[in-house]
Amino acid sequence: MELRQLNTFRTVASTLNFSRAAEVLNYVPSNVTMQMKALEDELGVRLFDRLGKQLVLTTAGKRFLIQIQSVLDKLDEARSVVHDNENLIGTLTISANEVICAYRLPAVFQLFRSRYPGVRLIFRSVPNQELKQALFEGAADVVFMLDEPIRSSGLEVEPMVEETFRLFAAPDHPLVKPTVLQLEDFHGQVFLTNEKGCPYRTMFDRQFEKEGIDTITYLEFQSAEAIKQCAISGIGIAFLPEIVTKAEVERGELVALPWQIPDLHVYTQMLWHKDKWLSPIILSFIEAAREVIAIEEENKTL
Repeated sequence: MELRQLNTFRTVASTLNFSRAAEVLNYVPSNVTMQMKALEDELGVRLFDRLGKQLVLTTAGKRFLIQIQSVLDKLDEARSVVHDNENLIGTLTISANEVICAYRLPAVFQLFRSRYPGVRLIFRSVPNQELKQALFEGAADVVFMLDEPIRSSGLEVEPMVEETFRLFAAPDHPLVKPTVLQLEDFHGQVFLTNEKGCPYRTMFDRQFEKEGIDTITYLEFQSAEAIKQCAISGIGIAFLPEIVTKAEVERGELVALPWQIPDLHVYTQMLWHKDKWLSPIILSFIEAAREVIAIEEENKTL
């Protein structure tokens, strides 16, 4: 078993794509395939399954990734000793949900890449409910979650910014005209929301159930962009963070309704495993995220 194979395995496990892993590692795809086959043959188990076009880790693959992570961390630590922080090299894997990926992280990635061009940055968009597991399984170095304040004995959690959620509708929607709305005004309305299981969808449902409102029709989506476009088309009322709809509100395509959900506190939060060695690469990325998101928050309050 070679360290090169272990590093390739970790990269494939992060990207879940042989071609993407080959691009990150500067290999040809056939080289990656050959290394993974040799590793599986030596271990006597399958590490990956192909489900249609999707590559997934097997149970054995997940267990193997957890076990080798400390070995590879030690190797990264040894490498960092001979490189100063201004010339970082290595690989960093980041995961987040769709909203944070699209509206919070691009500026972070841009700043980090400008400072450390030698670092291979891998990003995977992961549903909110799978992000913690990505840290426990070693599939990501740092993740970002959109949720109520998270408490975990195994993870470091850093709240970064509170996200304001509002109800948005097309300018000609009948609930745009009133200056004040009550919960009963939403009887019979169509709400465009994320699927059940999403943390802020759970909080949304909790509020209406508490008030006994049970005549609401839901259209559920996996994508915030789909929710937004359907609201613009007049299909219903969108429940989204303000950061998602800022441009559409400025253009007059959407209007924020004069009603807010009480006691809804959702934060963009940065997480990493408590037992993970924080390499200079990871520490530099964490600092870049703090810097960029803090600036964005200051600009919002000006």
